[in-house]
Amino acid sequence: MVSIFPEFTISDQNLDRQKKLVLEQIQSNRETIKKLLKIKNKTYQNFVKPYQLMHVKLTVLFSPVSHLNYVKNSEKTQKVYSELLPVLTEYYTELGQSRQLYEAFKEIYQKEKDSLNQEQKKVLEDAVRDFELSGVNLPDEKREKVKQINIKLSQLQNSFAQNLLNATDSYEMVVEDFEDVKELPPTELESAKQERDGKTVYRFTLHQPSYIAYMTYGSNRDRREELYRAYVTRAPENDKILEEILSLRYRKAKLLGFNNYAELSLATKMAKSPQQVINFLKNLAEKSKPQAEQEYSQLNSFAKKLGLEGDLQAYDFAYYSEKMKKQMFDVNDEDFRPYFEKNRVVEGLFQFLNRLFKLEFEKVNAPVWHPSVSVYHIYRKGKLIGRIYLDLESREGKKDGAWMDEWVVHHEDEKGRIISPVAFIVANFSPSSKDIPSLLRPYDVETLFHEMGHALHHLLSEVREPFVSGISGVEWDAVEFPSQFLEKFAYEPSVLKTFAYHYKTDQPIPDEMVKKLKSSKNFLSALSMVRQIEFSLFDILIHLDKYTSDDVQKILDQVRQEVSVIKPPPYNKFQWSFSHIFAGGYAAGYYSYKWAEVLSADAYFMFIDNGIYNDEIAESFYSNILSKGGSMPADELFRRFAGREPDINALLRLSGIKTGGQQ
Repeated sequence: MVSIFPEFTISDQNLDRQKKLVLEQIQSNRETIKKLLKIKNKTYQNFVKPYQLMHVKLTVLFSPVSHLNYVKNSEKTQKVYSELLPVLTEYYTELGQSRQLYEAFKEIYQKEKDSLNQEQKKVLEDAVRDFELSGVNLPDEKREKVKQINIKLSQLQNSFAQNLLNATDSYEMVVEDFEDVKELPPTELESAKQERDGKTVYRFTLHQPSYIAYMTYGSNRDRREELYRAYVTRAPENDKILEEILSLRYRKAKLLGFNNYAELSLATKMAKSPQQVINFLKNLAEKSKPQAEQEYSQLNSFAKKLGLEGDLQAYDFAYYSEKMKKQMFDVNDEDFRPYFEKNRVVEGLFQFLNRLFKLEFEKVNAPVWHPSVSVYHIYRKGKLIGRIYLDLESREGKKDGAWMDEWVVHHEDEKGRIISPVAFIVANFSPSSKDIPSLLRPYDVETLFHEMGHALHHLLSEVREPFVSGISGVEWDAVEFPSQFLEKFAYEPSVLKTFAYHYKTDQPIPDEMVKKLKSSKNFLSALSMVRQIEFSLFDILIHLDKYTSDDVQKILDQVRQEVSVIKPPPYNKFQWSFSHIFAGGYAAGYYSYKWAEVLSADAYFMFIDNGIYNDEIAESFYSNILSKGGSMPADELFRRFAGREPDINALLRLSGIKTGGQQ
């Protein structure tokens, strides 16, 4: 049987061929655009539809190249990706600045808006707005400047990410004294153990599983600080890069008629102004900081009782908070890991989604880029919906963190056929070995649920127009809504019971452990809240003007003074590795995590307060949120689902943060 999905057959060996296909598609698209512009009577069907579809083809060809560069990075992937990036940026910038295309879209909208459906109208409205944000109405000289800025920005952002990956890959801390690693759990100890020059040593890197292991269980404070210092001073060359990125963003915003880049960024988001975002974050900080200060004081006193000299520092936080959590709740992440074997967690997540949204997952054989990757087809009510690739284990040459990426978007093609979507979920969980499978921490389970929420938003779309299907066309500060919603069920007892079985004994997780995990969920939650607010406020503030790297440091220091409770040491250069805003799509948009969490917390409690498996509420969430993609504004979709505006107090309730008026 011929697969209806593209197969992932891209590797270092055929990357040059794939690059050639991408370049050919760009050229083909240019020729097609010339033909489209010559059409006398332009309509949605003869102009906008083919315009969208040719860009779907380009994405399908380029996505595997960018994906491979992040999950199996090599000199070859870096080279090909770096060569294609400026070409693509130039191409998309040219399109965004084409007066002819702009006029064509505007003309079709004016002529057909009364006969178009909601999806088609949204495609045209978004397109006209994006043309204007690309500088289409600027004089030629300014348009060219915007184009050159976009090309340079794409190169700088790629360099920022590559510097960070190289710095992460190149560092190691080798520990010879067993006393310094004696508290590490057996699985972490085994992962770190190496034989060098005939003796046993323990190697730690800046990759998440390894870094977190020593910061959480490493008993030598000097060693913790050594590792922490390496982590927060990675890629110093990014200092100049981020300065250049900020300068170019500011220049671009000014050319486009905005006061600053924050205003430009918010032009496509739910939030209406930078001040609204700042007020939102400061309001959250004001409500959260008193409890965060209490939490710090409690943790500091606890650490001193255990012999800590002086006050608790940033590099002590994970170590002592883990000990305090264990004492308060008798909870230790390591105790849970034997119950969270990766494959079983995945199967449990699938079972949960089956009960909640009537989804079915079938494992299939398909070409993959690494043996640990698995592939599934998703069905609903007997109908094949899409395909998902899971790449969950950490390894060298793989970008840190976790993310969902789209390969094919759900849409209708030129012949009226429905094209099924394809997504990737990538994470960096502890790798399996010949003796021990990949075992997850509770936070890893939450991460998997989170990324699956993004994937469902992409995969469950029923929208026929590709530019507003799945996560396309969704405002950036709403795009985290479905992912944060789903992650909140990871600790629900009825959900945990579907997958939490000991990998050796096959015994289910004891009820007592489930209760402990649930009760400890909001442990130090206010400290976590102010940390996220710190990042978000810093991000929006550095995009309010043209700032140098020295200015950036001063703004970060001021934000920390105002918001932070655990003050990082002066050498902490967090901004050098803040890839979300300097190498990703979150510039002047990192606040989106908290903004969207108001929506997700509110929706979550609608399920919790009315029974998790409430078919009516689940169907409403499926049909109003997950299947609608970006075909309507997010605030309108939320009102359709909830029947009202979102409530900020749901986020405080979720985090266990009590304010003056709350009990």
